[in-house]
Amino acid sequence: MPDSQPQPSHSSSGPPSGPDEAGALLLCGARLTDGRVVDVRLAGGRIEAVGTAGSLGAGTAAPGASGASATRVDLGGHLLLPAPAEPHAHGDTALSADFEGPVPYDGRDVQRRATEAALLQLGHGATAVRSHVHVGDVQGLGALTAVLQARRALRGLVELTTVAMPRVLTGVAGADGLAILRDAVKMGASVVGGCPDLDPDPTGYVEAVLEIASEYGCPVDLHTDGDDPARLARLTAMAGGLRPGVTLGPCGGLARLASQAASRAADQLAAAGVTVACLPQGGCGTVDRRGTAPVRLLRAAGVRVAAGSGALRDVSNPVGRGDPLEAAYLLASRYGLRPEEAYDTVSGAARAALGLPEVRVEAGFPAELLAVRGARLAGVLSLAYSRIVVHRGRVVARTSAVREYCGSATSAAVDLPRQGRGEPS
Repeated sequence: MPDSQPQPSHSSSGPPSGPDEAGALLLCGARLTDGRVVDVRLAGGRIEAVGTAGSLGAGTAAPGASGASATRVDLGGHLLLPAPAEPHAHGDTALSADFEGPVPYDGRDVQRRATEAALLQLGHGATAVRSHVHVGDVQGLGALTAVLQARRALRGLVELTTVAMPRVLTGVAGADGLAILRDAVKMGASVVGGCPDLDPDPTGYVEAVLEIASEYGCPVDLHTDGDDPARLARLTAMAGGLRPGVTLGPCGGLARLASQAASRAADQLAAAGVTVACLPQGGCGTVDRRGTAPVRLLRAAGVRVAAGSGALRDVSNPVGRGDPLEAAYLLASRYGLRPEEAYDTVSGAARAALGLPEVRVEAGFPAELLAVRGARLAGVLSLAYSRIVVHRGRVVARTSAVREYCGSATSAAVDLPRQGRGEPS
């Protein structure tokens, strides 16, 4: 019998409709993190049922919610996980490392690079991406327009949202920035942000962002290094209790503070309900100094910690990968998180930071899933080569890797990941 029968929706947002609505899909023989091997049936963009392997269908089809046959996907040898989300990307500057001189902001080029970057991250497993986009100065609203066009083109593949980032919001020069920020929200930027550390009046910058966020009911996502305890305390005091929420990142400077100051800052962030988005794979161009926030200290204080990718092959990090599983791997291998905790920073915590509903491999939850070849989470974070990505109940990306050992006398060993060949290629 199925372990998890159809349930009511766990989110107020309904299932996708229209051209994005997926038919029934049956994921067969997937392993869960608790060791069970299960079949998972998806319909209407949600998980309809979860049962022991072989219990949800036979032959080549299984009945879906509408009575139609379900498409089968064999996930034998794969670990099935809630899909990651990317809480901190920079689509307007992504894939620009090879340009000489300033990053070009031609609309078509920005749209192309933002689209390619989002698809790269989707291939890694991220079915939702939050992209910070510069507004004002020489680019005006052109870069935002291009990223919003990329968002529309990607509808049904990946959920792309934008954060408007003005440079200056205080003083005489800040008047234009305030007007641009309001225009950006009216155009479709769903989050307001920026980098108060670069404004002559950081406190005034934060006040301006919070005022506009309150006016339009938007979340806030600000860049800060977090190395000034007094400034951080003022920021958290102003942000405390704001709905729908405040995210700060990358906060690498917290790791350079004295232990007492860092602990006090962590307690303040927790009390204010502020999320920290760290960048273990590297920084981004808005914050000069690098380093990863003290994730164990923050989590122990009760701070929600999400992990993002930051720069994706731009001048800030020309080798950035945009891979959430690499971010989780680094948090586990270098910063002492257990694999389950590390993966949560790029999945559950990242989705919560983006205001998305929770995902579990249980009936009734959104069908946002990632299948990775492997048997255990630790192994998946170590060698996550082959991946199958499910968004809104349908397969939207596949990455397949084959490893072969040529000329090996051990080709018949049953425990090898792939059999060898008798002769070299």
